[in-house]
Amino acid sequence: MGLHVCMGATLQCSFGAAPSSLVVLPASGVMAGSVPAATVMDNKPLANILPFGMCSSIANPTVAAATAAALGVLTPMPCVPATAAPWVPGSPTVLVGNLPGLQDSSKLMCNWAGVIQVVAPGQFTSTIP
Repeated sequence: MGLHVCMGATLQCSFGAAPSSLVVLPASGVMAGSVPAATVMDNKPLANILPFGMCSSIANPTVAAATAAALGVLTPMPCVPATAAPWVPGSPTVLVGNLPGLQDSSKLMCNWAGVIQVVAPGQFTSTIP
C-alpha cells in the first residue's frame, strides 16, 4: 500500500533542477490528512504542476534553441511543464470525486521527456492501495 498524495506534495522531474509542489483544488471535497486529496487528473501544467526551476531536456524546444545558439553546449532554460496525460497508475479501488486517487508511486510524463514523481506525498497517515 502506498500513501495518498495530497495538496502540498513535493514533486521532482527527471530533467528539472529543483523540486516543486503539487496544487490540488478542493473541488471534490475529499480530504487526506486535513488537506485536499489528489486524483490522477491533477495533472494540469501551472494549475496543478508548478515549474521545476530550469529544464535540461533537449526535447524541450526552448532548451534545444538555446543549446543550438550556444554551439551545442547544453543550455538549460526555465521549466514550463507540459503534461497532457494523467498520472499512472492511479488507485484501482479508491475513488476521489469519481476519479482514481493518486498514490505516491504514480508517475506523470512530461511532453519534453521528463518523468515527474512524488518525493513526499504531503501527508503520512492516509494509505491507498
